Amino acid sequence: MNKTLLTKLAILAAVTLILIIVLNQIGGLVRERQARQQEAAQSVEQSQAGPQTLLGPLLTRSCRENWAVKDGLQRRAFTVVLPPSQLQVSGRVTPDPRYRGLFKINSYAGKLSILARWDDFDRLTPPAENAGGRVDCGAVAAMFSTSDARGLRDVQLKRDGQALAVKPGTTNAAHAAGLHAVIALPRSGETLELNLTVDLIGTQRLAVIPAAGSTAVNLQSSWPHPSFGGRFLPAEREVGESGFSARWQVSELASNAAADVAAGKAGLDTLAVDLIDPVNPYVMSDRAIKYGLMFIALTFVTVGLTELLTGRRVHPVQYLLVGLALSLFFLLLLSLSEHLPFVVAYLIAAGAAALVLTQYAAAMLGTWLRGLAFGGGITLLYGALYVLLSREQTALVIGAVLLFAVLATVMTVTRRMDWYGISANRLSQAG
Repeated sequence: MNKTLLTKLAILAAVTLILIIVLNQIGGLVRERQARQQEAAQSVEQSQAGPQTLLGPLLTRSCRENWAVKDGLQRRAFTVVLPPSQLQVSGRVTPDPRYRGLFKINSYAGKLSILARWDDFDRLTPPAENAGGRVDCGAVAAMFSTSDARGLRDVQLKRDGQALAVKPGTTNAAHAAGLHAVIALPRSGETLELNLTVDLIGTQRLAVIPAAGSTAVNLQSSWPHPSFGGRFLPAEREVGESGFSARWQVSELASNAAADVAAGKAGLDTLAVDLIDPVNPYVMSDRAIKYGLMFIALTFVTVGLTELLTGRRVHPVQYLLVGLALSLFFLLLLSLSEHLPFVVAYLIAAGAAALVLTQYAAAMLGTWLRGLAFGGGITLLYGALYVLLSREQTALVIGAVLLFAVLATVMTVTRRMDWYGISANRLSQAG
C-alpha cells in the first residue's frame, strides 16, 4: 500500500477521532439535560408531593405488660396492629402535569374510596408473654398511612354512615405519615366496617400495600401510558388512547404484607401504577447517539467506495464536514425534541441533515445524480435509526442485520476490484 493512501487513512482516522469527541460532547449534554429533568422532578416533589404509597386502614392499639421479677417490676411496651380481613380500594387517577421550565413532571390527583372490614378482634387483646404478667391496653385507633402526607387534600372516615374525628399522624412509628381516629370496638360477634374517602395528589407513582386477608383494587385514569409495577400485576386491565382501567386481586396466601405490617417489618409488598411518558426525548436522544459512530462509519465507507469506483477524489476536510453534519443531527434532534413531539423533531432534524448532505454530496462527488443517490442512502439510514429507536426489544437484531447487509453490499460491489491496481494507479497519479 503506497504512502499517499496510508497518509489519507491516517488523516481519516484523525477525523473520525474528532467526530467521536463531538459525539461524546453531545452525549454529555444529553446526560446533563436528563439530570436537570430529575432535579425538576425533585423540585415538584418537594413543593407538592412525591410518589404515594397507601397503607390501611389498620386497627392499632398501644399496650403495656407488667410482670414481677426477683428485683422488682419489669415492663414492656408494644403496639398491636390488626389488618382488615377485607380491603377494597376503588377510584380514579386524574393526570395533572406540572412544569419546571422545559421539563414536564407527571403529577396526578386521585379520588379514592376505601372500604375495610374486620371480622375478628381477638388479636387486639393480646395475652401476657411472661409468667404472672398483666397486659393493659389503650384505646383502639384506626390508622391510614401515606408516604407523603402533604398530598392529602381531603379525608373523610365513616363508620356506619357516621363521620369519625380524624387526627394527623398514625401513632405508628414505622408508618408515621397519615391520620388516625379513635374508635370503639363492636360487641362480640359483630363486624366492623370503615369507609374512607381520600382526595390526594402525588407524582408519577401510586401504590397500594395489600395488607389485608383479601385485597381488591380497581383504578381508572385518562392517562394512556400506564406502567404497572410492584409485586403484583393487575388481574385484568384495559389500556387505550382514552386511558386505562385495572383491577388487582390479592389474598394473604399470595402476599405477606398483612403479616409483615403486623410484625413491623419493612420492604412491604405493593401493587403500583406509574404514569410514564412512552417517549422520553432524553432517553431517545441518548440511544440515538450510541448509533452515531456507526452512522459516520457507514457514510465514510459509502463516500470511500464512490471515490474508488468513480476516481473522484474527496478531500479529508470534506469527510470532516460530512461527519460534522451527521453529528450535529443529534444535537438538533435533542434541542427540537424539548419543544416538539419526538417523531416531529426527528423528521425535521433528519430532513434538514439529509437536504444539506444531498446538495453537498452533489458538489463533492461531481454530479447531482450521485448527490441524490448519496442523500437517498442517508435518508434510508435515518429511517433505519428510527426503527432501531422505536423497537427497543428487537433493536439488536435489526442493527445486526443492517450491518451485515451493508457489509454484504460492499463485498458484492468490490468483489472484482483490483486493490493492488488501484494502489498502483494512485501511486502513479501522486508521482
